[in-house]
Amino acid sequence: QLERSTDVWEGGGWWSHHPPGYLHVLDFVPSVSGHRSPPARSGHRCVADNTNLYVFGGYNPDYDESGGSENEDYPLFRELWRYHFATGSWQQIRTEGYMPTELASMSAVLHGNNLLVFGGTGIPFGENNGNDVHVCNVKYKRWSLLNCRGKKPNRIYGQAMVIINGFLYVFGGTTGYIYSTDLHRLDLTTREWIHLKPNNPPDDLPEERYRHEIAHDGQRIYILGGGTSWTSYPLDKVHAYNLETNSWEEITTKPHEKIGYPAPRRCHSCVQIRDDVFICGGYNGEVILADLWKINLHSFQWNKLPAEMPEPAYFHCAAVTPAGCMYIHGGVVNIHENKRTGSLFKIWLSVPSLLELCWEKLIKAFPHLAFLPTMQLLNLGLTQELIERLK
Repeated sequence: QLERSTDVWEGGGWWSHHPPGYLHVLDFVPSVSGHRSPPARSGHRCVADNTNLYVFGGYNPDYDESGGSENEDYPLFRELWRYHFATGSWQQIRTEGYMPTELASMSAVLHGNNLLVFGGTGIPFGENNGNDVHVCNVKYKRWSLLNCRGKKPNRIYGQAMVIINGFLYVFGGTTGYIYSTDLHRLDLTTREWIHLKPNNPPDDLPEERYRHEIAHDGQRIYILGGGTSWTSYPLDKVHAYNLETNSWEEITTKPHEKIGYPAPRRCHSCVQIRDDVFICGGYNGEVILADLWKINLHSFQWNKLPAEMPEPAYFHCAAVTPAGCMYIHGGVVNIHENKRTGSLFKIWLSVPSLLELCWEKLIKAFPHLAFLPTMQLLNLGLTQELIERLK
């Protein structure tokens, strides 16, 4: 039975709390249908809509943690999982079509019902890299390969990507030996790749990097952090690619008035809500981080939120729902033991709407709603949109 929890707003975030005040680990919520949850992993990616968190891929060198002989791709996870918000349950999705085999440090975005996955690497890392775009329709649970024209990016992993106005932009990454500053654009209508050649002299390009994150405001693409195997880049300055001028700009950010800038980091997570961008956790070359920072894309002011990750992690994944709730899953939590986690945490990054607050209370009080037929739910007064969240 799920223990009743209370949500507490902490300077920019609602972390889920149990009554004594410790953070609510969603991984420990038993699945309604009795299904298992994803084994501990790192290097995976996740996306979210109003209804589900989708988790794809990942890596765990620990045989026992990886699920032992059940996992044919040990120590990689050739799996797609979903966490259903309404029922608090995990389910491994059985899909049709060809699921990609590059399962670590790929990029993933959700475009409507389509999960787009690009790049990534298999074992040994750097030897089996990808440069295809695989698409999984999460509604029909089918994978397909996007047949593209033009010169594709190199086979890379650890790159970042974003969709802006029907174009998929891919920046950076590594072959395992060479780190990149390349910027590619895929027209999702014509399916043609273009290698963008910015107008800057070579000295004005961002440093080569992997495991950075991307934000955008429609006109500029902002590169946040990242690094190489021997360095992590600082966040006092941010490189921005201007789509209108086809050139890179360097933007000086504003420090927190008392504690300065976020620590340099790579392998962190990043989500965006309108013009606010949130980064969480990561690795600075010495310690695993647990902090949560916000930067505004108008003011470029950094603010540190008082909420911290319940356990420091890097190579984890994060996604935010359209309503403003961020979920964080997995990652490396101990460098010396090379230990990974399968924990799932959530935090409200924007004040929940009255609808969201009522919805959470409703499904907590009446969990059986998810199993009622649609007509009965309509007769109870639920909207079609809310009913879709139950299914």
